[in-house]
This record gives sequence, structure tokens and C-alpha cells, in this order.
Amino acid sequence: MRPIAIPSALAVALSLVLAGCQPAQDAVPAADPAATAEAAAEPAADADRDALADPIEAVLAGDWRDPANVARDAWRHPRETLAFFEVGASQRIVEISPGGGWYTEILAPLPREKGSYVGVVNDPARSANERARDYYANANAKLREKLAARPDVYGGATLVEIDPAAPVIGEPGSADVVLTFRNVHNWVMAGTEATMFQAFYDVLAPGGVLGVVEHRAAPGKTLAEVKTSGYLPEDYVVGLAEAAGFVLEEKSEINANPADTRDHPNGVWTLPPSNNHDEADRAKYEAIGESDRMTLRFVKPQAQ
Repeated sequence: MRPIAIPSALAVALSLVLAGCQPAQDAVPAADPAATAEAAAEPAADADRDALADPIEAVLAGDWRDPANVARDAWRHPRETLAFFEVGASQRIVEISPGGGWYTEILAPLPREKGSYVGVVNDPARSANERARDYYANANAKLREKLAARPDVYGGATLVEIDPAAPVIGEPGSADVVLTFRNVHNWVMAGTEATMFQAFYDVLAPGGVLGVVEHRAAPGKTLAEVKTSGYLPEDYVVGLAEAAGFVLEEKSEINANPADTRDHPNGVWTLPPSNNHDEADRAKYEAIGESDRMTLRFVKPQAQ
């Protein structure tokens, strides 16, 4: 359910009631009720116009968002990130590996009236071992519960299960934008990165956008040095996309964090929100905050 703005008429009524409660003062002329009503109505009208002009603002303010997720907006910059990726309410949006649904809370309701949302999750039956199978089965069930709990918000959302070793996300050319947030390192560790990027290319329509946010390794680090740390060299991620046929359109520092030294004992998971560190070091890592991240926008070239 999208936020509901207070109607202008209600704002008018409230202003008149409040005006009637003020004590009379002989030295001050009585306020013009029409002028008072017009002034009181302006903020509500501005809010209405803002919501209509920017649907992302409306979903960011949605009452369905987990307060713990909202608290992380300062680190994940959803407003700026989605604007950089040129995400809109009329698009066919695909989110890869949504996990607990942090971005799903924003992306799934966004195109409900004019576009579509597909979340792509791993098929537990295709997992390499029992531990992975149980993990994905549990994660997928929780995400489905989240979507089912608010059909008024997520009623149009679809989840698709894939085999990461041979992923088929949807019909070729059926998506306008594919987004992945902090997932590439998982595919690199599993050896499925090339097949995943090729699947992104296949499902996108010509001219479609691939948006990638990923933990960024320190300059000069090789893949071999950081492969298990959760961080990746930026040029390596760019190379994966280009090998699949994408063209790098633009980079952004929206999700950069200069305070992240990227040399933590438990890799990127040392930092918030994972906080895999000794309790004695909590203040140290809270001061750093979340990881330094690359933000890359690729485009699938128009058909020649």
C-alpha cells in the first residue's frame, strides 16, 4: 500500500479549527480564513506532487519497509542508486538474488501499476551440497512469506528459481533492467559468474540496463588475493560484463566508503551488517561502517 497524502480539504478543515482555538488579540487583525486555508493546503499539495513526480520517493516512505532496513538507507543510498541505474515505475525489473528482500521492499512495489518485478533466487534442488540446499530453501521460504504478508504491496511480484550453473531468467529480451546488489563475489567463489552475466545479457532487451553494486577490493589487488574476502577488483567485474556483451556506460561513487580499509580479518563480513568480529572491536567497525562498493551501469547494445 502506497503512502496516502492528507487531502487538501482535510488540511483546510484542520487549519480553520486551529485558528478558532487561538485567543483573540485586539492589536492583531483577524486572519483571513481563505488565506489561512490556502497556506495550510500548500504543503500537502507539494507532497502530493512530489509523490507523483518521483514514485521512488513514495516507495521509500512505504509503511511496509522494515525499520531496520530503513536505518541502512544511509549506507545503501537506494534513492541515488536507483536514479543512477535509471530505474522507473514503468519498467520490467529483474532483481538477482534478493536475499532477505532489502531492495525487494523498494523494487517490487515500484512497477506494480505500469511494469513488473521478478526476483531471481537459487533453486535449492540445484545446490552443490546439503548445507547450501537448506540455506536456499529457508531463504526462499522467508522471502515468499514476506511477499505474501502484504499482497496489497507485493501482489504483482514473481519469484523465479534458477540453476546458477545454467540459469534461465526469462524469455530473451523480456526485461528492461537487471539489478544485482553485493552478489557477484558469491558467483565468483562458486565459479558461476560467467553463466550468470550471460543470463543477464540474454534476458535484457536491447538498450536495457544492467546495474551492479559490489564490494570493491583495494586498487592493485588481484582476484587470487581477494577471492574469498567478499571484495572484488573493479576491473574484474567490468571484464565479466563486457565478456557477456555489455558496454560499461558509467561508474558512480554513490556507494563508496573511503573509511573501509578492505583488509579485515574476516573479509567484508567483518563489517556491518554481518559484524563477524570480536565484541571488543564493535566500536572500531561501527566507526568504519559498511563496505566500500563499486556502482556500475552497463547497457546491452541496440541490435545492429
